Amino acid sequence: MESDNILTASNIIKQYENHLALNDVSISIPKGCIYGLLGPNGAGKSTLMKIINQITAPDSGEIFLEGEKLQRKHISKIGYLPEERGLYKKMKVGEQSLYLAQLKGMSKYEANKKLKYWFEKLNINEWWNKKVEELSKGMAQKVQFAVTVIHKPELLIFDEPFSGFDPVNTSVIRNEILELKKSGTSIIFSTHRMESVEEVCDEITLINNGRSILQGDINYIKNKYRNNSFEIECTNENLKLEGFDILDKNKNRYLVKIPEKSNSKELIKEILKNSEIVSFNEKIPSMEDIFINTIKNG
Repeated sequence: MESDNILTASNIIKQYENHLALNDVSISIPKGCIYGLLGPNGAGKSTLMKIINQITAPDSGEIFLEGEKLQRKHISKIGYLPEERGLYKKMKVGEQSLYLAQLKGMSKYEANKKLKYWFEKLNINEWWNKKVEELSKGMAQKVQFAVTVIHKPELLIFDEPFSGFDPVNTSVIRNEILELKKSGTSIIFSTHRMESVEEVCDEITLINNGRSILQGDINYIKNKYRNNSFEIECTNENLKLEGFDILDKNKNRYLVKIPEKSNSKELIKEILKNSEIVSFNEKIPSMEDIFINTIKNG
């Protein structure tokens, strides 16, 4: 039976001298999914991505791509945009892009045709005959993005893909990543920008100190970490609530926690005793809140 996962990594261990970079980490990437790989600096994310790309090998554990044990032949099915970019500064952009595309097994004709398509799409045509050293960090990032996706890999790995971008170009690349997902590409997405995680990711794994400490569907995780807190705006700036905890207050805006023995209907009744309600919304924890709290408690 064909697996629903594009990639499965089981019990991965990797040690560098006295540093245990990965300690029994397992992940499963569903097909057609944007999978967030999260964690603080030094957590082990980059090591795992390098192992998947066969840049380095695990000390133990196994990785399967579409049900087959990962082998050298699978390199052509994976596209990797590392955090540390690797363009040669003295080469012309077009010349270098053609060279890198041909390394992925494309003919020069095919590579030229598809690069022209991507350069036009990303609005970088004018840089074709410029040297890489003349490009801004953001422009160089666009070039490398195009080279990463040009051969239509089945699995894309983006490590901090928005690094060096202003908000406009961040939006452009984010939309391209979402379009790639729509076309059926599976994506591993690593970033420190938690707002980007909420915008694009379907599932996540949070790694800290080489171990996976949180894993699953992003909406399930956010619901799991709900703490029965509500954001309330009312007409009274001196609201008193018997039996409820006011966690924060700013003029007529309140953050209120409902104890287990009570519920939102009883909170509304209590507010209406001496105020009118302008807005009443449950506060769902953000991925940034969850990230920080999990790391602190992990």
